Amino acid sequence: MRYFDFTSWQGILTTILGLAVFTLIGVGVRVLMMQTIQQRRERMNRQINERLRTLIAAYKTLGGSFTGRLTVNPAHLRDLAPEHEEEGEGSDQNENGSSDRSRRIRDAVEAALADIILLGTEEHVRMASQAAEDMAAGRPIHTAALVASLRDFIRTALDLGPIPDDVTIPLQGPTRVQGSGNRGKNEGGNRNTGRGGAGGGGGAGMGMGIGLGVGRKENDNG
Repeated sequence: MRYFDFTSWQGILTTILGLAVFTLIGVGVRVLMMQTIQQRRERMNRQINERLRTLIAAYKTLGGSFTGRLTVNPAHLRDLAPEHEEEGEGSDQNENGSSDRSRRIRDAVEAALADIILLGTEEHVRMASQAAEDMAAGRPIHTAALVASLRDFIRTALDLGPIPDDVTIPLQGPTRVQGSGNRGKNEGGNRNTGRGGAGGGGGAGMGMGIGLGVGRKENDNG
């Protein structure tokens, strides 16, 4: 009480003003600290969300298939070209869609591995680096173990319970993508069909016009 003076009106006003200034300073410091903590928390949340979004996309790319070929063919299209030339043109036409699909799968897996090496945990980075080395060396790679590790990490980060022990999940492989060859053929066929339909419609219109003209002439002569 030695710093508070209540013996006069001036002392009371000075004491009240001092308390008000001290309170405002304390509130300002607290608000500033809360804003700093909130901004840091929002930045961390954005980083976590971006990381999870990237890892979920990588998980879908590496483990979107349960059937078929569950390995990644590391061969490039330039490596497949000599094989097709030796087998002949017929084989080239039959294997063109397959080779293009393999190339698309390999490209998608390479991008997913790069994202995992950038944003994954230490275990994920080790597994993705080993897979990338095997792919660069020309060895087929399996993604089932990496996919299982990603699945457990994502479920833990999202506060989801672990998968029950009695649930059996088959091995997962990279998502199968459709080649562009069949799509181009279908689009070309649709365009030709549209043109044929338009031509047929025009021919029908011309035929109706000619028929109406002939009928009018006969009526006039009659």
